[in-house]
Amino acid sequence: MRKVDLCWSSEGTEVILATSSDEKHPPENIIDGNPETFWTTTGMFPQEFIVCFHRHVRIEKLVIQSYFVRTLRIEKSTSNEPDSFEQWIERELVHTEGQLQNEEIMAHDGHATYLRFIITSAFDHFACVYSISAEGIAVSNLS
Repeated sequence: MRKVDLCWSSEGTEVILATSSDEKHPPENIIDGNPETFWTTTGMFPQEFIVCFHRHVRIEKLVIQSYFVRTLRIEKSTSNEPDSFEQWIERELVHTEGQLQNEEIMAHDGHATYLRFIITSAFDHFACVYSISAEGIAVSNLS
């Protein structure tokens, strides 16, 4: 099995929920593979989005490119439906004035069918997520 970026929409991944949406910066931008596009929150925290892989995957490394995100919590689910999430990773990010935050996380126990990304706080009233990348392999299809 070859390792791929499991988060790209071209791999069948979808953003199935986001707590905010702006028509110029929709949540689908997070997984479109275009470094120029992003999803923006519309103020107030927490804000979240859920990614569905449509299959069981094993994630080995996550990379999140964002701006103004202070605290990020990632939960995972191995259910066939987007429920039964368990806390997986929590990070305090560093503010990088004028450049993207590039948070690389080596994943342990990275089996999932869904990931929920929760921005619990930010450095400003708004935050942006440019991309998420999940290096790993597809383990099996949903049954």
